[in-house]
Amino acid sequence: MKRQHLQERVEFWRYPEHENLEIMHATYFTHAFAPHSHSYFATSIIDRGVGTIWYRGTTHLAPAGSLVLLNPGEVHTGQVYSKNGWAYRALYPHMELIRSIAGNITERFAKSYFFPNPIITDPEIASFLHRLHAALVNEASTLERESWLLWSYTALLTRYAECPLSLPSGRKEPQAVKLAREYIEAHFAQNISLSQLASLTGLTSYHLVRVFHNTMGLPPHAYLNQIRLMQAKNLLLAGTPIISVASETGFTDQSHLTRRFKRVYGITPGQLLSSSKNMQD
Repeated sequence: MKRQHLQERVEFWRYPEHENLEIMHATYFTHAFAPHSHSYFATSIIDRGVGTIWYRGTTHLAPAGSLVLLNPGEVHTGQVYSKNGWAYRALYPHMELIRSIAGNITERFAKSYFFPNPIITDPEIASFLHRLHAALVNEASTLERESWLLWSYTALLTRYAECPLSLPSGRKEPQAVKLAREYIEAHFAQNISLSQLASLTGLTSYHLVRVFHNTMGLPPHAYLNQIRLMQAKNLLLAGTPIISVASETGFTDQSHLTRRFKRVYGITPGQLLSSSKNMQD
């Protein structure tokens, strides 16, 4: 395929519940950004190809798999370097959001949350950011979106900030975990938020996610999804219509339930009902 036939594509999202965060998914083949700056952080995951970033007087290569970390107010450019184009996913958290996340990690005030290195390679954080991006653009629960947001930027702030934040000691909180677990089990059909669970348990959001994961083997959002799917399976086997099951167990719609159900159980709700009927015949 000739290069001139390839289509550049840009998608941009903003969410009412995340007013301090914007996200983008872009594929470029010829585009070059003029020198500019942002009032917020720019965090990008390079999906394929290679781009160049001019930043602080130096040109940097950004290959597939790398992360680009640009600070507010810093002039930079960006353009395609590889002949096959350049694709990336970008997240733009405002300073207020970064401060809020930092406050969940430690009470120690940091004079700077800036990132000194514009290009880093960290497959684990890249995986976190991919999951965050997917949670934001798809029909993930509020709890899942908030959890990946917190987890991703906690990793960045503790590993790559100019003044890295220190993680608190991982003390056990069995009562807090019990409260959070019971709340999830009782309200699984609702749009539970991480801030609700944190307020209920008296822990910071980060500490709650950490101790819950260490105790249960799953973070709160994954536990919520597990409970929803277990309830959905029980309702299906009891004869409840699929469309009703989706609404009664907190899924956006029938297709959302089907995708999640197959991912965990390996079959669709319809296949489950068919196999159950055949066993009864």
